[in-house]
Amino acid sequence: MTVLIVTHSQENPCVQKVQDVIAEEGGQSFRFNTDRYPGRDILSLGFGKGVPKRRLVSTEGELDLDTVSAIWYRRMRIGKNLPKGMDPQLAAPSNEESRRTFRGMMATSAPFVLDPLQNIRYAENKQLHALVARKAGLEVPDSLFTNDPGAVRRFADAHPDGIITKMQSSFAIYRDDEEQVVFTNKMTEADLSELDGLNLCPMIFQEMVPKKLELRVTVVGNEIFCAGIDSTTMERAESDWRKEGHAFAEHWKPYELPEAVKAGLLKTMDFLQLNYGAIDIILTPDDRYVFLEVNPCGEFYWLEMYADLPISKAIARLLTGKIPRRFTGGHVTVPASAR
Repeated sequence: MTVLIVTHSQENPCVQKVQDVIAEEGGQSFRFNTDRYPGRDILSLGFGKGVPKRRLVSTEGELDLDTVSAIWYRRMRIGKNLPKGMDPQLAAPSNEESRRTFRGMMATSAPFVLDPLQNIRYAENKQLHALVARKAGLEVPDSLFTNDPGAVRRFADAHPDGIITKMQSSFAIYRDDEEQVVFTNKMTEADLSELDGLNLCPMIFQEMVPKKLELRVTVVGNEIFCAGIDSTTMERAESDWRKEGHAFAEHWKPYELPEAVKAGLLKTMDFLQLNYGAIDIILTPDDRYVFLEVNPCGEFYWLEMYADLPISKAIARLLTGKIPRRFTGGHVTVPASAR
């Protein structure tokens, strides 16, 4: 069995750990650093008479795509290797054609993908999270997605204990070459009086949920791994533990979720048709579990390092078919006769 790992050259050590376990399980892996495509790496997909075999050529060697049994979609950085001085009018179609070729490879090269691109894109919708998590029996905070300042002020009036705001996507702003990540923040009275620019960019607004612990849950197939941190010990991290992520890293501890919460999380994953998800939950002082969101390709390596959760092993075993898969459809395996 051969597992194709889709990532990039600056990835953290989690990829190598998964590769090591795949080898221990008797399988092979091939790493596709997508930041080297197009340019250094070559991807050829042929169908019909007289075409060469479907192959991927990289610094790792050559992979016959017809031999791939599973794909792990970890990260994608296509186009990063294009010449810096390339005409933007040429760079844009180069990127688009490369992405389309890549998506074609993902859709036709393996019977199992962790997880299919269309499922990931569908599951990135945070409004959908709120809907399906409620259907699965989980508690979800009151939430508003809007670019209407008046609606935000009315929402704040309905939640006198406070509201927070955050973005639907992860990004950073660069000022003087310094990266400034946009985190979750508590709304102040001053913020509520200065919403004039909101009409140009919708944001998420949620009721403030009191915290006893912040929990990070990683689901791999049917396996659930959870760790927790008390983010209230640092004032700057009150609304978002990531503001002190490095300081907290070594303090994450394994945490056992109630069976009812586990069942609700697995139902949520079923709704989203995902085999993998990194889920954020708040445990309140009165011991309620409040679901925030699921990240279809969320990070997990620091939990393995500091909370000793064997997530890489579970991912490798899922890819090699050694543990059950929650969802196996969504892709076409192209018969040899059609190529």
